[in-house]
Amino acid sequence: MRILMINHFPLEGSGSGTYTKNLATQLVKLGHEVCVILPVNTVDIPQYEGVRLHPVFFTNPDDPTATDAGALPFNFPCFTTHPVSVVAFEHLIEEQMEAYLAAFKQAIDEEVREFAPDVIHGQHVWALPSLAADCGVPLVLTAHGTDLMGYDKWPEMRHFADTAMEACKKVICISADNEKLVLDIYPQYADKLVRMRNGYNPDIFYPQVLDRAEVLGAHGLDYQGEDIVLFAGKMTRFKGIDILMKAAATYESACPNALTVLAGDGEERKSLEAQAKELGLTRVHFIGNVAQDELARLYNIADIDLVPSRREPFGLVAVEAMACGTPVVATNQGGLPDFVNHEVGELVNPEDPADLARGIEETLARASANPAWREDIAAYASGNYSQAVIIKELDALYREVLSQ
Repeated sequence: MRILMINHFPLEGSGSGTYTKNLATQLVKLGHEVCVILPVNTVDIPQYEGVRLHPVFFTNPDDPTATDAGALPFNFPCFTTHPVSVVAFEHLIEEQMEAYLAAFKQAIDEEVREFAPDVIHGQHVWALPSLAADCGVPLVLTAHGTDLMGYDKWPEMRHFADTAMEACKKVICISADNEKLVLDIYPQYADKLVRMRNGYNPDIFYPQVLDRAEVLGAHGLDYQGEDIVLFAGKMTRFKGIDILMKAAATYESACPNALTVLAGDGEERKSLEAQAKELGLTRVHFIGNVAQDELARLYNIADIDLVPSRREPFGLVAVEAMACGTPVVATNQGGLPDFVNHEVGELVNPEDPADLARGIEETLARASANPAWREDIAAYASGNYSQAVIIKELDALYREVLSQ
């Protein structure tokens, strides 16, 4: 089977990008041919074994010399933020939006003609999959959650989502909460909705025995035997990192041996660094973006992974951490309660620094008292959320769509 995937973002630096990359590489292992159309703003594009990439080039104002000569003269747009673009869809002027759509329409038409896909899998219920609505190839969508945020924020752009929903055969919802949000907007398409768990890449995320001082030293941090509290993700408001800063002001006192490491970047990083300084936090460290293999190393040395989001459509970072055996403290919102429970960590209330601090303190104590807990957590993740398991469900869905 030949599958054409379309994503609004690069395959590194975002949840939907990681999702697409994981699906593509696992589908290739099953013997399928996969092509991914994606935006990039550098000529240094990561390659993935067996996966055909069709980049649409944009300009990164922070590094214009690394941009392809034929790139569109602006950065690719986002729903919230991306490590290499803080442009939102609403920031594009009419001419830029027209150029954006035209470039992707050309890419889709080229691949429909040359790659001849059996199925098109569009990431997000949004603009780019809508361009494939009339190309004569069955369309499957995945609703990622940030697209639904875009639907709320930009009513003038809802026609993209409407077109994609009308044209598609099936819509994959990555959590119960995600499914409810889609259903609230599109009750007439209830028969198209399919809930399918998100999954992690087992080739990257698995338990490892690593030297904590060596891993942290690579990021300029001096490890002195502390408990390691980790956050990994985009630094944007819905991730709730400001709540984490307030919680740290509490648990730094209650857990004087705790070291907090934040991996990621985004439009809120400077304000969060200022907040940490204002709160007098002395053991909170921002290390910026890291590649996935390095993220796996950080998960493996962490005592806890934190997901303090105000609302998380799924929370792939939590599953990745669990695959490495790391307990997770997460908010009881969005898709997180689907898989985070007392067996693998702790759920806490959003917008509640005191409850987050409590969850961190209690989970650190549990982890210290039961080192074998990590093995159980990793087994839970492997048995339920490994992409190697979930990809078979996607394969069956594609075949169902082709048989209709």
